[in-house]
Amino acid sequence: MAAYVTSLFDLTGKSAVVTGASRGIGAAIARRLAEHGANVVVSSRKIDACEEFSASINESLGRKAAHAAACNIARKDDLKALVEFADAVLGKVDILVSNAAVNPYFGSSEAITDEQFDKIMTANVKATHWLSQLVLPQMKARKDGSIIIISSIGAFVGSNAIGAYNISKAADLQLARNLAVEYGPLGIRANCICPGIVKTYFAEALWKDPKIEAMISKTLPLRRFGEPDDIAGGAVFLSSPAGRWMTGQQIVIDGGAMVSLGAL
Repeated sequence: MAAYVTSLFDLTGKSAVVTGASRGIGAAIARRLAEHGANVVVSSRKIDACEEFSASINESLGRKAAHAAACNIARKDDLKALVEFADAVLGKVDILVSNAAVNPYFGSSEAITDEQFDKIMTANVKATHWLSQLVLPQMKARKDGSIIIISSIGAFVGSNAIGAYNISKAADLQLARNLAVEYGPLGIRANCICPGIVKTYFAEALWKDPKIEAMISKTLPLRRFGEPDDIAGGAVFLSSPAGRWMTGQQIVIDGGAMVSLGAL
C-alpha cells in the first residue's frame, strides 16, 4: 500500500527543471511549482530573462526557490550543462518539465525545407528524449521521478499550416508512452499536457488581433482562449502525490476545443 500523504499537492523538498520557463506556459508552471514547495531551475535561451523571472519568484515567496540557467534545447551539450547545473544547485532533479518548443514554418508540407523540418523535430522531440536520458539515471536510483512533456492539441489533428509542428507534438505523446512503459516499474512517471490556444508569444498570431480572437473564442465551449496559468495546475498535479498513479497519458487543457471542433 502506498504511503499516506497529508497534502496531495505538496512539493516540498522536490526539485524541478523547466525549459522555456522565462515566459508563457513555462513561466506559469515554474512559478506554481515553486509556490507548492519545489525548488526550480528556470531555463531558456536568454539568461537575463531567466534571472529576472527567477528573482520575481524568490521575492514573492521570500526564499530562494528559483535559479536561472541559459540553455538552447537544440544543443545536446547545453542540455547536459543544464542538468549538471540543476544537480549542483538543487542536488537532484525530481521533476522534468520539457516545455520549450519551436515552429519556424507555416504552410503546406510540400514547401518545408529539410532544415526547418529538422529544427522542429530536434527542438520538439529529440531535446525531450535527450533530457530524459540525462535525468533518468538519478530517477532510477531513487525509484521516483516525474517527466512532463508539453505537447499540444495539434497532436490530434491534421493541419495545412503547422503540419510538421503537429507531427512533433504527436511524437511527444508516444515518447511519454514509451518512457512510462520502460521506467514505470522503477517508480518513474511520464505524461503529456496538451494545451489548446493559450495567450502566449508562441500563439500571438491567433489572439493579438481582437477580431480573430473573438471569432475563434465564440466556437469554444468556455468562450475564451487560455492563459498560461490555466496550464500550470496540470503540471502541479502530475508532479505531486496527486498524480502518483497516472503515467503514459495526456491531459488536454483547451477550453473544450477538442470536444467542439466537430459540432454541427
